[in-house]
Amino acid sequence: MNDKKITAMREGGKILGRLLSDLKAYVKPGMTGKEIDAWVRSEVVKRGAIVAYDELKEKFPGAICISVNEQIVHGAPTDEPLEEGDVVSFDMVIKYKGYYTDAAFTMLVGGTGSPAHKRMIAVTESALDAGIAEVRPGAKLGDIGYAVCKVLTGGHLGVVENYVGHFIGDKMHLSPDVPNYGRRGHGYALKVGDTLCIEPMATLGKAANHIDRDDESGWTVVTNDGSFACHFEHTVLVTPDGHEILTN
Repeated sequence: MNDKKITAMREGGKILGRLLSDLKAYVKPGMTGKEIDAWVRSEVVKRGAIVAYDELKEKFPGAICISVNEQIVHGAPTDEPLEEGDVVSFDMVIKYKGYYTDAAFTMLVGGTGSPAHKRMIAVTESALDAGIAEVRPGAKLGDIGYAVCKVLTGGHLGVVENYVGHFIGDKMHLSPDVPNYGRRGHGYALKVGDTLCIEPMATLGKAANHIDRDDESGWTVVTNDGSFACHFEHTVLVTPDGHEILTN
């Protein structure tokens, strides 16, 4: 294994994991996306890391993606206040000592919401856990995708297929892709030292989606049918004995 890479990603993953945990406790009804984004940016710098989205060629207008309700992913922070019961996904990447880590979670603002939204969040997080459980040397990417998809479809959720996970390291996105669907025994075989992002995205309705034409940023992805969406993600290291979640 590349010891420099693993050490930096372990340290960076801990920073990101703790920041997202603190963010979950910080978010309250009435806060705007831009207010939350400003807090996140300040915290990334305070904790000694770098806002990775600032390095993108196509600039993203924020330090974190904030996707609300029917928004699936890449939500640009806005001045719109969050309301009690909103379904909000937070997704961010940081850079630390030259290496990147990436994680996401979905929550109900104020801790309250409909049973359907609570179930969607629980099932999608379970799908992430199922995908991670497949990670070990020699496992195929198809094993991960199959496990994720089985949980999502078993929960009667739409499986977003056109946005996928990825490998990560000295770049934010590395090949190969890590889809949320697949066939067991197919695809790239994992090796010790690989670092990858598993990130199921699901919807309460159909998974078809498009970039919101009313969003000036040109980033925010929404469901075609207006159904609510959910997103979870961890950066995972392949170890000799199995795996290690770096962004816990």
